[in-house]
This record gives sequence, structure tokens and C-alpha cells, in this order.
Amino acid sequence: MAPRAGIPGFGVDCGYRNGQLLTERDRHMSDWTDGYVADIGYTHGFYRELTPALLAFAMTLRGVDPKWPSEAFTYCELGSGQGFSANLLAAANPNGEFWATDFNPQHAAGAHRLAASAGSTNIRFLDHSFQDFLAADTPQFDYICLHGVYSWISRENRDVIVEIIRRKLRYGGVVYISYNALPGWSPVMPMRQLMIEHAAGSSEPTVTKINQAVEFAKTLREQNAAYFTNNPGVGPRLDRIVQMSRNYLAHEYFNRDWNPQYFGEVARELAAAKMSYAGSAHFGDHLDMLNLTADAQKTLAAIEDPMFRETVRDYFVNQQFRRDIFAKGLLRLAPAEQQARLQAFRFALLTPAKDVPLKATFTVGEVNLQEQIYRPVIDRLAKGPASIADMLDDGALAAIGFQKILQAITVLCAMGHAAPCVDEKAEAAARDSTGRFNAAVLERSRYVDDLQALASPVTGSGVSASRFDRLFLLAQRSGERDLAGFAWSILQAHNERLLKDGKTLESSDDNLQELRSRQAEFEGGRGPVYASLGIG
Repeated sequence: MAPRAGIPGFGVDCGYRNGQLLTERDRHMSDWTDGYVADIGYTHGFYRELTPALLAFAMTLRGVDPKWPSEAFTYCELGSGQGFSANLLAAANPNGEFWATDFNPQHAAGAHRLAASAGSTNIRFLDHSFQDFLAADTPQFDYICLHGVYSWISRENRDVIVEIIRRKLRYGGVVYISYNALPGWSPVMPMRQLMIEHAAGSSEPTVTKINQAVEFAKTLREQNAAYFTNNPGVGPRLDRIVQMSRNYLAHEYFNRDWNPQYFGEVARELAAAKMSYAGSAHFGDHLDMLNLTADAQKTLAAIEDPMFRETVRDYFVNQQFRRDIFAKGLLRLAPAEQQARLQAFRFALLTPAKDVPLKATFTVGEVNLQEQIYRPVIDRLAKGPASIADMLDDGALAAIGFQKILQAITVLCAMGHAAPCVDEKAEAAARDSTGRFNAAVLERSRYVDDLQALASPVTGSGVSASRFDRLFLLAQRSGERDLAGFAWSILQAHNERLLKDGKTLESSDDNLQELRSRQAEFEGGRGPVYASLGIG
């Protein structure tokens, strides 16, 4: 279907709103969608940066006094999507009172059903618009978090979010906000416009429109359109788009409003709610030596204005997505106090020690990690959660010193192989609630593969778990010894088969053999890691 140029929505022309062409479908649904994709659900992802313990460690790395998640707290997620992150975090942090709102009632209903299945009593889901949530009777919050949604809404809705923060975040509170960033998105914006205008000319269902728009973009690339040849980074992005979930693409690319922003723009908008920048929730951003050349570091060090310095840094790394932390009433830690706080944090290993690579790719390229530093740290964490203070009491690690251990742990967290933990009291309090939540997720894994993380009472956060791992854990919970046979009985009942080397295994014997191989890997690696994280 040929695109109808200039039409930002889908369907037949029938009017205008706010200077934008309005379609019949838009007119019918504008009472509540306001141009946001609502006929196809968002993904069920877990986003670890929403975790209170992770935010506390990231702020402490920046020398900022954080809200401590071991204390009682109130937490709000705006635009919570399917509500999986909020549900998991509520189970992993029973000392928190959680509120989550998403204007799509299907999302809110599904999230509430999961909370009920898990027996979670400390979370409430709403299907409010941001304007309705502003007027709702809620507590003052210690945390207000938004993942991605700030890029997908109008300026008017962003203003409402700022007002929510201004009115509902108590002083000392924290905002986590992630968003599509400039300058990194600049080359890709014309491709998004191409696809949305192509989709506007189709009356097909949303998924079909997306597929047609992606194929049209591929056609232009194959025909060597100058846009693709002159912007060599766009082609690889299109290749990734082809492989992405259509549910994700619908919300990332096909909303009426889509606004990547510079850091300075977001910081100025949040300043109206008395917010100050407190650092990045992405641990890789705390490692300048792995992201910036020596010349770049020197240039940034000469910039006195911290807000402009952060913007210039985005130009050096070509930032495409920011994960920012802001605080209302930002308090700085004295250097000695910061070091004491950092030494007290416990950390847990998320990956079997043997599977942690000693190479990592950052902005500067591939980096070799020093084995004499990283291997002792990894081996210590493989024995169970430990603090930096614990490591400094270990003779083999004491010689490495505080700064190098801290750097190694930060790198491991950035790579996703380690995570900060809650304290032992909070861990003990969360064991029952995480057990119930994980039981609900594991039971759901009998039928579908949409919930791909489990709650850890140790980290107060989520841990990625494959479908096979979840079925093996379900088998263990059910008292089964033959984990592979149990998993195969479930898969076979739903006419599901395994893939190996890109080929479907058809016979029961071949499927069982592959599952037994995966069971051996599980029992020798991921299984013990789950146990150390309080997941079983």
C-alpha cells in the first residue's frame, strides 16, 4: 500500500486536531488514547533500572545521598505498560507501597490478575490517564518512575507528568526517567517518519501495517536510496527492527507523538518540579575510561556547567537512550561517607562464574578485563552475596584495594553479570512474597513464554530466566527429579518443539535428548545461581 504523505495517523481522512490530520479511527478512540497505540499491547519486559536498590547504588556512585530501599517507601510507576516490572518489584520489596497506572485498561487488568495470582497486597493498578492520576487521591511518593513513555507522548502530557512530580513526589524523593535521546536518534528519525506515513495509508490491522511499512523501508534501502547510503548507521538499525517484536515496534515507532530529546531539554522541563540531576541508572555511564577518549575526558573536564557538560558527553558517545535519575532536594555525600556507603553495599552474581567473560564492549570498543582483578572478585561473589567491605577483609582481595574492586563490580553490573543487593533484613522479609510471585510466573510458563524474569529477595529486583530454566524450576518446585521429562511433557502437550542449530527437532527422543543436555547445563550453572539469589 502506497503511503499517504503527511498523515501522522492511520486510516481515512476526516478532520484535524491540534494541527494534525485526524482519522476516523482516531476520532472514535480519541476520548482516551490521545493518539497513543492502544489496540496492541506492549511487551511484558522487566526493566532493572526501575529497582530501588539499583537506583541507590547508582546515586551513591555519584556521591549523592539516596533513598534507602530497606526503609518503608512509596513507589509509583507512570505508564506501567503490562505492569510486570511493578508487580515483580512489589513482590521483591514488600516494605514498599506500590502504585502503577497505565491508561490501557487491558494492561491494568492483566497486571492486577498477576498481582492477585501472586498474593501481592502492596500494589495497586489504575487505568488512569496522567491527567486523571494527577487528580487522584494518592500518597506522597518516594519514587516516581517512567520507562520510555516520556518519548511517546505530547508536550501537554509531559507537562502533566512534571506537575505530578511537583505535587506528588515528597522532598528527598527520586525520579527515574528513561527516554530516547539526541543526538543519537537523529539519523533514524527520517526512517521512522517514512514508516509511519506508509502505515497511514493502510486500513489493515496494526501488525500488518507495521510489517508493510518495514518492508517498504527495506525496499528503499535495497534500491540504494541516498538517505540510506549517506547514513550508513541506518541500515543496521533497520536490520534490527526487522527482528523486533511488533508489540514493541507499535509503541516505539508508531505513536502519533514521538519526541526524542536532548538531555538539557528534559532537565529544564523537570526543573519546574524542583528536580536536580543525580546521575545515570546505567552503570556503564559511570565509567568514563571505557566510554571516552583521553581528549574527550579533558574537554569535558574543562566545562564548568554540569548540565552542558552532560549534553556534550552525549555528543561524544552519540547517546540514543538515556536512563536518568533526578532528585528533589539533592544532598551530597562527603567523600569519606560516600566510600563507607559504597563499601557497605552487598552484591550478587547473576551469571555462573565460569560463564562471565573477561571481555566487554563499550563505546571505546572491546575491552580486555584484567584477570588478576576480575577473577578473584567473580570467585568471591560466586560463593554468595558479599560487600566490598567483606572483600577487603579477604586476604586475596585486600591487596587489590577499594578503588579497583569498586571499578570491577561497577563493570560487572554494567555487563549484567552482577547486581547490588538489599540488606539482609529486607532480604528475609521478601522471601515469602517473592516465592509466591515466582510460583505464579512459573505456573504461567506452562502455557506461554511472556514473563521472562523472576523475583529475587536478595537483589530486590528481577533475574532473567529462559523458558527452559523456568520449566526446570517448576519441576523442582513440583518435586520432580526428571526435570527434562517434566519439561517435555508440558511442551509436548502444547505441540511445541525445540530448535537446535536452526532446525526443529521432530521426534520425542531428539527433544528429550536436547532437554537433558540443557538440564545438565542448568544443574551445573544457572540452577545454583538461582538458589543463591533466593529463587527456587
